[in-house]
Amino acid sequence: MAEREALSSKHQIGAKAIKTVGLISLGCAKNLVDSEIMLGSLKKAGYDITDAAWEADAIIINTCGFIGPAKEESIDTILEMAEYKKSGRCRALIVTGCLSQRYGWELLEEMPEIDAMLGTGQLDQLPQVLEKVNQGQRPVLLGQPQFDYDAGAPRLVTTGSHSVYLKIAEGCSHRCAYCMIPAIRGPYRSRSMESIITEAEELVKQGAKELILIAQDTSAYGKDRPGSPGLPELLRELAKLSGVHWLRVLYTYPTTFSEGLIEEFSTNPKVCHYVDIPLQHASNDVLVRMGRGPVADLQRRLIGRLREAMPDVALRSSFIVGFPGETEREFQELLDFLEEIRFDHVGIFPYSQEEGSPAAEFLDQIPEEVKEERLQRAMLLQQRITEEKNRARVGEVLDVLIDGPSPETDLVLTARSKYQAPEVDGVIYIGNRWLPRGTLTKVRIIEGHTYDLVGEVIDESGDP
Repeated sequence: MAEREALSSKHQIGAKAIKTVGLISLGCAKNLVDSEIMLGSLKKAGYDITDAAWEADAIIINTCGFIGPAKEESIDTILEMAEYKKSGRCRALIVTGCLSQRYGWELLEEMPEIDAMLGTGQLDQLPQVLEKVNQGQRPVLLGQPQFDYDAGAPRLVTTGSHSVYLKIAEGCSHRCAYCMIPAIRGPYRSRSMESIITEAEELVKQGAKELILIAQDTSAYGKDRPGSPGLPELLRELAKLSGVHWLRVLYTYPTTFSEGLIEEFSTNPKVCHYVDIPLQHASNDVLVRMGRGPVADLQRRLIGRLREAMPDVALRSSFIVGFPGETEREFQELLDFLEEIRFDHVGIFPYSQEEGSPAAEFLDQIPEEVKEERLQRAMLLQQRITEEKNRARVGEVLDVLIDGPSPETDLVLTARSKYQAPEVDGVIYIGNRWLPRGTLTKVRIIEGHTYDLVGEVIDESGDP
């Protein structure tokens, strides 16, 4: 859609200038990086940033539009934040991100509470948008999703300086039948290695000890730029940064995970032996209908090679149940696969019928009650496996990174080992010693539960 701007006299904000801005980031870590870029542009423009909605003159919601529940959460959040225009200081509500890129004009027609809207390609335009809103305009920027991540836009990290996401590419060129990401984010575009290294150096200066590489398909990094370095070369260069202790890679893809990448994972001392590889299913027939190809055997072979090269590797994957036409036999193939492979961490999701995707038009859509029943069966199986694996860690001594106090109580710390990614995996709870956020230390595991572990910090002699 060509970039357009809508003006409405109904959206007069008043003479008082917008000074304090709050931002809510929904969805994945890739969206969070976009939120941090927007916050960086606002801070550079002189705006004050707050995490309290009732204190904000303007509230920005960076939405997710990936699947049905995410869209519902985004719309609910917009409506919830709109209430602060009545009860708080808020005089402007700005919607950005995937949902606006996908449904922008429909949202504007149906939700008069929205004062401005940006797509996924205009992240650095927020200060100008706020100026227009302040002048009584209702700007709408929904151009092509082609934001230039190589341009060095300022970024305000919100995850704590010790552990930071680093986006290495944007968009996706796969054509999975259930997914709208290529339409929302555009084709796959690798960043230049130079821009990534420059950003990583700045993040290390700010205190980053763990860099978490993200993209829609991190293992495809560089493949869209003939003659450019790939992910193994990028990891090698990032490992040269003296302040970096852990390099973690999320969102790899089975058909782009090369032998060279396996070797880099296994030999680079800073790369976490943690592989996140969303496989989506284990039945060849389902995988073909999904548009991923007959890759069931390839997936098994890859997992075998990863475990051969890294016997301690932690494997994370995600799977979809209830894809159109999924039979009980095909679903059982998935259950058997989970039992066989025994992943350390798994996300399981019911299929979401996304309008505009090829799969939305498939015959044999699965009833919601069948999807839910299969979801529960798969989750119960994986919960048992994860708990068994966590209990088997009791007595192990692990290097961990302290993330800070538990959200439940300041009396307990949370930490992660190399085998746990933030947000999506469990944590290690520590109660015997207080250490600052970002500290690297050794912990002995004393309890294993369904999702989380309990440990105690030990000294060099092994004593608590």
